[in-house]
Amino acid sequence: MSQSPSVDQHRSESPASLTLAVLTVSDTRTTATDASGALIVELAEVAGHRVVARAIVPDEPEALRSFLEVHAGRRPGGPPVDAILITGGTGVSPRDQSYEAVSALLTKTIPGFGELFRMLSYQEIGSACMLSRAVGGLVDSAVVLLMPGSRAAVELAMTKIILPELPHLVREARKT
Repeated sequence: MSQSPSVDQHRSESPASLTLAVLTVSDTRTTATDASGALIVELAEVAGHRVVARAIVPDEPEALRSFLEVHAGRRPGGPPVDAILITGGTGVSPRDQSYEAVSALLTKTIPGFGELFRMLSYQEIGSACMLSRAVGGLVDSAVVLLMPGSRAAVELAMTKIILPELPHLVREARKT
């Protein structure tokens, strides 16, 4: 797909390497069984980005909020990052609370992230894609992208949306 000259220019002016935090939201995953979080780290590092924080928290809003606030630079406790990539807790079951926790902290939403994810997901899994509440936005100037917990969903989001556009997105979020 050809891009407009301004998009190409913006991308060429975007940072080549970003600092990232990766969070898995799960009541059952451990570092040894967190295939989705591991895939985010692997794909991000292959693309030249630095993962400076990685954690697994239970599907409890306060744990997720705490991680976001620390890594968005709102509270001390860890390095502020360019982007926070989150996997898990996007479904509609009573335990799935990531969407609400993330959405409540966003200072700007990026509706296109969830919309595009669901469109691409539809091509792979059909109408079940509507069960995903993937969401993106900014917490101040940190980009926050929440994707489902399945490895296939992470691969789709990372390869088709996040890695191609994240440097450009960070560039735009950091403009003064």
